[in-house]
Amino acid sequence: MRDRLKRTDGHTLVFPSILSADFASLGEESAGVLQSGADGLHLDVMDGHFVPNLTMGPDVCRCLRARFADACLDVHLMVSYPEQFFEPFAQAGADHLTFHLEVMNSDKAAALADDVRQLGVTAGLAVNPMTPIEPVLSIADQFEMILVMSVQPGFSGQAFRPEVLEKARRLREQGYRGWIQMDGGVGPKNAAQVRGAGVDVLVAASAIFGLPPDNRPGAISGLRSSGE
Repeated sequence: MRDRLKRTDGHTLVFPSILSADFASLGEESAGVLQSGADGLHLDVMDGHFVPNLTMGPDVCRCLRARFADACLDVHLMVSYPEQFFEPFAQAGADHLTFHLEVMNSDKAAALADDVRQLGVTAGLAVNPMTPIEPVLSIADQFEMILVMSVQPGFSGQAFRPEVLEKARRLREQGYRGWIQMDGGVGPKNAAQVRGAGVDVLVAASAIFGLPPDNRPGAISGLRSSGE
């Protein structure tokens, strides 16, 4: 099992989403945020079916792995048939694969988590803003990470939905001890609120890549709790 997604108690991880990077300079953009203190890179994979957009495939992951041998590559599969993508992304160097509950039932999700781990990577389960958290609670421990979407997936730059914070709180209240990730509209203005709900992996897209490169280190550190 690749161990780049490591548990460090009390530390908030920040994963810039390269969906908002300049794709013409993706290598330089990625290098810049990693050098600025990011804990890894978040790859938003969209198939044009589960969400009305089409983004990147395993070759992008492969090229990033070739350039950044030690970086954690966190792949978010916003796709209708995630199991078709497990092996291609694992072989391309992904460290973690998250797929959506909306395209399957809880039993299948738990079974697919085992399939992901057999490929040597960690498994995550994502839920959209309108999806209840209750089906996740019974299987959460089968996953190293639960991703609570704070916008409807598909496009970068949407406004944060604060009502989803209750899902993260419920997970922690139920005793979930894995990573809780939040993605969508996360930035300096709401980061403290997000962390306070029990979220310890923050994905930020335009809040980082929408700034000039010189301002990105401050944005990344500002997403973390003070003193880290």
